[in-house]
Amino acid sequence: MLIRTLRGWEIPERLATPEALMLGRRAALAGAATLGLAAPAHAQFGGLFSSAPARPEQPRKLMPAQRNEKFVGGRVITEERQAITYNNFYEFSMSKSLVGAAQALVVDPWSVEITGLCAKPQKIGLEDLLKKMPVEERVYRHRCVETWAMTVPWVGFPLAKLVEMAEPKPEAKYVVFTTLADKATMPGLGQRFYPWPYTEGLTMDEARNDLAFMVVGMYGKSLPPQNGAPLRVALPWKYGFKSAKSIVKVEFSAKRPMSFWEGLQDSEYGFWANVNPAVPHPRWSQATETLLGSDERVPTKIWNGYGEFVADMYKDLSKEKLYM
Repeated sequence: MLIRTLRGWEIPERLATPEALMLGRRAALAGAATLGLAAPAHAQFGGLFSSAPARPEQPRKLMPAQRNEKFVGGRVITEERQAITYNNFYEFSMSKSLVGAAQALVVDPWSVEITGLCAKPQKIGLEDLLKKMPVEERVYRHRCVETWAMTVPWVGFPLAKLVEMAEPKPEAKYVVFTTLADKATMPGLGQRFYPWPYTEGLTMDEARNDLAFMVVGMYGKSLPPQNGAPLRVALPWKYGFKSAKSIVKVEFSAKRPMSFWEGLQDSEYGFWANVNPAVPHPRWSQATETLLGSDERVPTKIWNGYGEFVADMYKDLSKEKLYM
């Protein structure tokens, strides 16, 4: 029988204030203080955890693709049902049980705007985009900043190929992703203290890295809405919040973007967000992670185990906060 003694900084997860509620309350109270008033708690947060009507799960198209054996997960692939029913997607709910609410997302037709500092700005339908891209399957580890992890067979294409298609101008230093913000289907957008729409960004070097992957499917089928249908990005060496979902715009910019969580709390969620077990989140350790479908905690690896692909990009950035 295993008896585990909690260290001084640890408390049982059930006793911890949910991260989203803490951030939301802080932001809401700050806004109220600015106005010289404080609304009652039920008025501020009455709809914060309300659930949208559950809907039947959308059918998913088969998306068979050749697996690229260069990219291996190094772990047993997470059981599919676990991977598609434990999600963060605050546009729909702060609960991870958001499958029913997310089915309101309309994924077809879908188009992506490619804009900013590039020679070929365009708005292109997803089906037309896929005809131009080398679609394949890759097995990646996925590590959430909340310390849960999964291993998923994603279907998609290299982000570098989209960059190449857009022909960014020399002054473009960053790629910025913007998530759909549809008030008709996304009840979370009513929480006005969040800086909607959800945005994330990469340097051009990161966007051109072999690992950066635009995802349209998982487990041989199209993405379900709760996992970011119909188009998201996978960046396996970074914490999961960097992997924007339901992408409607890809912009090339000379200015480093202020990403969604960084804008809310930059002392906890920075631009880089590279996985590092030696640097704790201010409120919890990152030394270990829990695999979905298991109570097992395993050691976290630097760069999530992908150092051979990415470490060289950061060797001259010693003054940057690379792990926040």
